[in-house]
Amino acid sequence: MADRACAELASGGGLMNPAAPQHRRREIELGMLLMTIAMLLFPISDALAKFLTAELTPVQIGAARFLFQSLLLLPVVLVYKGGRLPPPGVRHLALGTLIGLAVIFLFSGLQYLPLANNTALFFIEPLLLTLISAVALRESVTLRQWLAVVIGLVGALIVLRPNWAAYGPAAIFPVAAGAFFAGFLALTRVVAGRDDALTLAFWTGVAATLVLLLIMGVGLIGQEPALVGPMAALMVAPSLGAWLPLLGVGAIAAVTNVLTALALRRAGAGVLAPFQYLEILSATLLGWLIFNEIPDLITGLGAAIIVGSGLYVFTHQGRRSNLHRMSPAPDASITEPGHDV
Repeated sequence: MADRACAELASGGGLMNPAAPQHRRREIELGMLLMTIAMLLFPISDALAKFLTAELTPVQIGAARFLFQSLLLLPVVLVYKGGRLPPPGVRHLALGTLIGLAVIFLFSGLQYLPLANNTALFFIEPLLLTLISAVALRESVTLRQWLAVVIGLVGALIVLRPNWAAYGPAAIFPVAAGAFFAGFLALTRVVAGRDDALTLAFWTGVAATLVLLLIMGVGLIGQEPALVGPMAALMVAPSLGAWLPLLGVGAIAAVTNVLTALALRRAGAGVLAPFQYLEILSATLLGWLIFNEIPDLITGLGAAIIVGSGLYVFTHQGRRSNLHRMSPAPDASITEPGHDV
């Protein structure tokens, strides 16, 4: 006990430093603010991608997104790592494949679905992550969490039904994107601790770029596209007006990666995770302002059920691990709390 008291005094903690709790509270509040900004920015990238789908294929947009993201993150990572770039590994290729596929399906959904609808269906991801964590990672999941997952899946079906009637099989694309992203997050948990957040984002972006370029190459074999649907890779030269939105998609991805990393250094993932649902609000607003899209009542009801069940899963996890909720996560995965695809 005496050693612990001495350690706290030496670090400025304990009863001798009443300002420490206030400082910690300010750090958490700053982390929440940074996360809020990141979550509100994410749908801007999706809106730009939706605009670009009128001219380019989802594979092309995704490849450009990861390319520009990696180029913009490179100097940040070099500064953060003191000029030394850690070498890539097989884990980065696996992660890049999963998030690359997630982006292809997400952008494919944007070709057909309203922005808010696409985002709402994508947010089946936290529920699928719970399933994967229980089945593949053998993590403990309570009966109440399972019930929340089932209710969330019902909400997804409610959103899916009118969208399927209106847009056909394309309504499955954002669900597939959420599934691949859930797999990405599950694998990120497995390799946690081997990379800091920014290094992971950089090498994963490089790997995703290479994977999408490979898909484009396979899709261009022969006179007709060898791949169809979301994987269709018809090479279309971007017009002069498309380059700025393409750069914007990658730049927003890079900025939100940095913002989320800074947020995670100040507040635990359990505190920040619920903030990801701000994306639905931002996507709805952007869809209305830019594309004149207003979700119908059934879509809104289903989205509310998905959000409610996801929030329950997060808050229940937080009660079971209060230390995780209140601790900063300097080396946590950038994408753990939110939608960074």
